[in-house]
Amino acid sequence: MRTPALAVLSALTLAASAACAPAEAPPAPSLVARPGILRQTADEIARTAAGLRRLDDMPLYEMTYHGGYDAEAPLTEAELARNGDGWACSLFHRPGRFGRNFDWDPNPAMVVHADPPDGYASLSLVDVSYLFPPAARPDLKTAQDRRRLAHAVLMPFDGMNEKGLAVGLAQAPHADLPARTPGRTVVSGTRIIRLMLDRAATVPEAIELMRRYDLDFSGGPQLHYLIADRAGKSVVVEFAEGRMNVIDERYLTNITMTGADRNTKLADRRYRLLTEGDGTDPMQLLKRVAQQHTRWSIVYDQEKLTAKIVTAQRWDRVRDLRLSAGG
Repeated sequence: MRTPALAVLSALTLAASAACAPAEAPPAPSLVARPGILRQTADEIARTAAGLRRLDDMPLYEMTYHGGYDAEAPLTEAELARNGDGWACSLFHRPGRFGRNFDWDPNPAMVVHADPPDGYASLSLVDVSYLFPPAARPDLKTAQDRRRLAHAVLMPFDGMNEKGLAVGLAQAPHADLPARTPGRTVVSGTRIIRLMLDRAATVPEAIELMRRYDLDFSGGPQLHYLIADRAGKSVVVEFAEGRMNVIDERYLTNITMTGADRNTKLADRRYRLLTEGDGTDPMQLLKRVAQQHTRWSIVYDQEKLTAKIVTAQRWDRVRDLRLSAGG
């Protein structure tokens, strides 16, 4: 797994998609010359690049992203290179609050604010090491690295949209995905979160959307998901016996949920601590279940559409986030 030096980048304000300007002139007054997954005007590219800055010595970064994107197209190295084992996580839902620890290698990360032209605005977290070669450190001064970072909009690891829908992934012990359906679009385990944030307002809508795509977990851990909406509904989605299983549940760690009884779930220490923590402050609960390799801890407020984030277990440094970075 890739482990570039730690850099939890924060608050990438994506009003939809982008990066830095291409070298050649656009073929039309408003379009960039080489269309790819990111869809921006020259002005949106320039505004996105100008918004990149370092916030603290984590390092924690911020970028405001403007434009559009193709939410279904695969993200390839060719696209990223255009010029210009275990995600051992803990997640919980309680009415109005969605919390998660992302426990992984000390990789660069980014908080992404997105407002696509054809979808809901959202706030999400991304491990951006997957956008760079192994051991590479993002350099905000280079145009190509800024463009790579813009693709973070396409691979959220957790997030919340303007309707209060929140989603997070965690590693599953195993996953038996359904057989591919001819003609159906195949998307990655993170891209499906982007699609849910863009297009789903409730848990039922998110489940129905997931059923319209074939997932591909190759090249990374097997995954399952906690999904929750503003109305208080929450489910775990995981894959076993060649089908998608939807389980009424408020907590998720790294155990198989399909077919597990309560005693089996409670045998997992982090799952048990989460169930016992209903009266605990959400961030303190995440601190209670944090591990040595917890990279970020975030609590989404589904009513106020805000979030609080702690990076690298610096519990005395709580950063407030809004759905829109300018809000």
